[in-house]
Amino acid sequence: MENLPPRGAHRAVRPGDSLPSPATGARRTARERIGLAVLAVERAGRGALARMRRSRLLRWRYRSPAADELLLAPPDLRGADASFADEAAAGSFGLAGFVADLNGGSPFAIPPLNPAWARELHGFGWLRHLDAAQSGEARAMAQQLVSQWIRSSRRQRGQVWAPDVVGRRVVSWLSHAGVLLDGAEPKRYAAIMASLTDQVTYLAASWRNAPDGHPRLLALIGLVHADLCIADHDHRLAQSQKLLAAELERQILPDGGHLSRNPSILIELLLDLLPLRQCFAVRGQTPQPWLLAAIGRMTAMLRHLRLGDGALARFNGVGATERDALASVLAYGEGHPAPPEMPIRSGYARLQRGGVVVLVDAGAPPPLELAGAACAGCLSFELGTGSELLLVNGGTPASAEAMRAVARATASHNTLCLGEQSSAKLMRNARLERAIGSALLRHPDRVACEVRQSEDGAVEIEASHDGYAERYGLIHTRTLKLDAAGTRLDGCDRLAGAKGIMRFAWDVPLAVHFHVHPDVEVRLGASPEAVALLLEGGEQWRLTATGATASIEASQYCGDTAGVRRSRQVVLRAQCYGATEVRWTLQRIKAGRPADPRARKRRRAPSPLSARLAETSAGFEPPRRGSHS
Repeated sequence: MENLPPRGAHRAVRPGDSLPSPATGARRTARERIGLAVLAVERAGRGALARMRRSRLLRWRYRSPAADELLLAPPDLRGADASFADEAAAGSFGLAGFVADLNGGSPFAIPPLNPAWARELHGFGWLRHLDAAQSGEARAMAQQLVSQWIRSSRRQRGQVWAPDVVGRRVVSWLSHAGVLLDGAEPKRYAAIMASLTDQVTYLAASWRNAPDGHPRLLALIGLVHADLCIADHDHRLAQSQKLLAAELERQILPDGGHLSRNPSILIELLLDLLPLRQCFAVRGQTPQPWLLAAIGRMTAMLRHLRLGDGALARFNGVGATERDALASVLAYGEGHPAPPEMPIRSGYARLQRGGVVVLVDAGAPPPLELAGAACAGCLSFELGTGSELLLVNGGTPASAEAMRAVARATASHNTLCLGEQSSAKLMRNARLERAIGSALLRHPDRVACEVRQSEDGAVEIEASHDGYAERYGLIHTRTLKLDAAGTRLDGCDRLAGAKGIMRFAWDVPLAVHFHVHPDVEVRLGASPEAVALLLEGGEQWRLTATGATASIEASQYCGDTAGVRRSRQVVLRAQCYGATEVRWTLQRIKAGRPADPRARKRRRAPSPLSARLAETSAGFEPPRRGSHS
């Protein structure tokens, strides 16, 4: 580590002088209090308007025509597991990573295990598993469970009638109308269709009350699906299309990123928008330009963030990627207008040379209300070589709530961490956390990024953030340079005074983290500053640093579909007294052979979505009325 400039020439300050100390850092600034207050007022206002629209005086305005007939059933591109039917019949109802023991009762009659489990339950996405079972028993179970929900729904509050949950439920009922309505008794058929009418009416009145971001889009997607699939809704379709188009235009950036900067949201949106595009075609309508343009932008963004193993880089809410789902939305999304190739999209930079891909998070956090999944990983990066991963961020755990705060911390990302403090701050507000589902995140406020190419074919990124300016008065600047052959990555992490030259009265610990994929073997090198990294395919890389001590420490990886895995990390540790610089090099010292894809496939335990892809063009026929014609 190179310390710049000499100690004797500068004003000495203590870390935190005229800044929040560790004890006071948890207290919110006036700006933060105002931001939270504004969010609370906006949400309260939306709630009041939604309640007014649902009142008896105005309900007539949003009343949906009775759903007497369905014109088509949209395909469901999400993976299905037919064994779910057997497990549910045995009394085990597994959703969102948690399994409830029904003890012979109804899943709607037991206390929900947690909010995520309740959202999955009342969203009815699990109908696809019963549909996939293709058995009379599974069909009867689906119809019985929907009837139980209808009987209990009017007495329930909270998650049951959240607009995004209603939107998901409407799409699920429409997509699996065959299993719900085929052979149903006339009374049950009429109850399901009457409930569908009520839910569509509710959506039309309350979609504005959905939290900003993906939940609001999901509510509108449910509304458009209903107007396309239910007979006599054509006169409502123009308005619902207009609302969805405006919201997509606002939330999906010109380069294809989402306002929340959570790449996994793009997969979820495409799994709903691609069937919507197909519904337009089946109805004999040309898919709307706004829909095709949004699909094109989002698929381009997903390709930008995809590594050689077929998964998305683990930034800002991304955990284990369902590779089959990602591959299918990219395949179905081909042929749409897309933005031109660019090295930076939505604050994510891509460096690629010779089979090596480096993805860097060089963007500021999203707006406060959309920052529920954002992480303190500014200037972190991931590196893949061929189809293997070398360096990865920790990723977001799917179901372990207690681990999420740790996973969002700076130390869980491949970047510099100063004073064992994250470069961002979690904003605790119980009311907003209940509404959004997680603590919000603030800082850094200013992030700059530039990508340039040199004459020798190398590509370089220089980025900086002010996440440590408030506490330590320092700006973190990171430079990464990937050579033309993709065999050497030179890095420099520099800390400099935000307001001129400064030094601390005592040293502050500094750590540069390099989290290694669990399948990579890590060994100490011949010197304390060198570490060897061995990939399964035989490739060997060496990480060296000057002036910092390298250590191998424990880590955890949440990017595997099998669950959380133990892993290792290389940490370059040093002391910072003010302006400081750490230089390091990651170099390939031995080429390898392609790793066995069959072994990786067995470890990934892929979902059976690929078996469903051939069926996605079917299912558009109007469901039969069965015995009650």
